Amino acid sequence: MSARLPDPASARAARLSYRDGLAVPTAGVAPGFTQCNLIALPKDWAWDFLLYAQRNPKPCPVLDVTDPGSHRTALAPEADLRRDLPRYRVWRDGVLAEEVSDARAAWAEHPDLVTFLIGCSFTFETPLQQAGIEVRHIAQGCNVPMYLTARDCRPAGRLHGRLVVSMRPIPAARVAEAVMISGRTPAVHGAPVHIGAPEALGIADLSRPDFGDPVDLRDGEVPVFWACGVTPQAAVMASKPPFAITHAPGYMFITDVPDTHWQV
Repeated sequence: MSARLPDPASARAARLSYRDGLAVPTAGVAPGFTQCNLIALPKDWAWDFLLYAQRNPKPCPVLDVTDPGSHRTALAPEADLRRDLPRYRVWRDGVLAEEVSDARAAWAEHPDLVTFLIGCSFTFETPLQQAGIEVRHIAQGCNVPMYLTARDCRPAGRLHGRLVVSMRPIPAARVAEAVMISGRTPAVHGAPVHIGAPEALGIADLSRPDFGDPVDLRDGEVPVFWACGVTPQAAVMASKPPFAITHAPGYMFITDVPDTHWQV
């Protein structure tokens, strides 16, 4: 018997709720559908970013690229990338200028924006849960903890920056299973980049994430770190392009594409 596909109406309903002003993290929303990170840059920076993503595929797995000026994507043809995410960040010269729930006004400032949709680890959280592995930030009703590491990404053109990771506590006896499950979806970050020993990544205190919220780490659990699609925002901060629009960390774009599409 074939597996039951998720209901596309749940993805559309989530996007419409964000269009109407709901601004909450998207982990656990519309389970079964792919979620994406977003970064939009002026056309003259697009090649640099495409090369940056190609050289750093683990944190920057590109799922779609729009034509210059377009706010549409084949991943959800009816969606509007300017207003169907719960929260956006607007960057000017590498500095966070504002967070908004509707990015149309910012989008209009640069009619040649090229938008990149990048795989997100939220996509493999559903199969983790289906296997009985708790996803702590969903269980605690908060945003996933994300950390700026000491690891440099490979530079490309004018872009450079450090790797950002997300962290999920996993019971020690189930780490290998979590690695296997997430490893089936390389297009959405795939297997972890590091297990245990946060200091080896340059992370001094798990209770103080650079993005998102802290979560409980319980006895017998190991911190497991996955490459994170906030890495492009670290590149924006380090490289200082004149303008960029991104999702706010943890506030993703929900597509119409089933998670299973990316499994290998």
